Amino acid sequence: MDKQTTMRVAMYYNNNDVRIEKLPIPKITENELLVKIIASGICGSDVMEWYRIKKAPRVLGHEIAGIITEVGKKVKKFKKNDRVFVSHHIPCYKCKYCFSGHHTLCETLRTTNFDPGGFSEYIRVPQINIKCKGVYVIPDEITFEDATFIEPLACVVRGQRMANVQKGNTVLVIGSGISGLLHIQLAKLKGAKKVIATDIDEYRLTMAKKFGVDVVISAKKNVLQMVLKENNNNLADRVIVCAGSVPAFVQGLRCVEKQGWILFFAPPEPGVQIPFPLFDLWNKDVTMVSTYAAVEQDFKESIEIIKKNKINVKDMITHILPLEKTLKGFQLVNNAKQSIKVIIKP
Repeated sequence: MDKQTTMRVAMYYNNNDVRIEKLPIPKITENELLVKIIASGICGSDVMEWYRIKKAPRVLGHEIAGIITEVGKKVKKFKKNDRVFVSHHIPCYKCKYCFSGHHTLCETLRTTNFDPGGFSEYIRVPQINIKCKGVYVIPDEITFEDATFIEPLACVVRGQRMANVQKGNTVLVIGSGISGLLHIQLAKLKGAKKVIATDIDEYRLTMAKKFGVDVVISAKKNVLQMVLKENNNNLADRVIVCAGSVPAFVQGLRCVEKQGWILFFAPPEPGVQIPFPLFDLWNKDVTMVSTYAAVEQDFKESIEIIKKNKINVKDMITHILPLEKTLKGFQLVNNAKQSIKVIIKP
């Protein structure tokens, strides 16, 4: 029987046009790996059309878990049939940003990727991903489906480290989608005194309750007044903005306590202007930080958290779909109704 030479991919054109097409199975060099994709999560960033469409058509998908099927002869750290998670973005560990601990500003990180994306049957893992700590063996305790949370949880881990989330903090999470729910659970794990969550959608507020939040507030209400009411007339020590809308940013800027920190976890569209109460923030000694992606330290912590079931990722999975239904998956995530984690299984 002839060896398979082509594979199916879900080719992204826009959020309402994702086509099943065929591409050649990538050929690897002696320094690379070929990984068969078993599960690939749809990230909220995958449906940010303003961000993705400029590079369309392309195969998206970076929250992946799979099995190594081919190993380049010079690759010694991994073997055929290893179950692996692969990071798509890899820092150089040599530039000024890497040395200062801000690896995700590294130009190398922002230009690296595997080939093609995770919504395909196979990916080629370049040498730099192997050399620069971008491939991790999945522990036996973690299923392929749960392993799709390694990357998004690692981003959350990094974000809360950058925002100095500590035991005893009151944490306000604005936006209760998948990243918001992970932030809620991680803040609780870190020993937050109280975690408050907002969203405009009742389903997501219900999910926030399910995953351990102390207080939910409809974003349609006066969030500042509700936070004060629920927190002994204090605002939030840490505000984590997980929604890219102007009202979400405005709420975040208004709801931070003196000497508090704001983490801008979700980005607005380029060019969007946010009303900025500079005097109030200056007067309150507020620290504002942003974060993007994750690296080795974050991945290792994320894997350990999932391995030891320190947070509940399994129950966040609402849909598992075959590759042929990737368009449906994108629509579920884009509409943000009655879905949290959507996983594609090629």
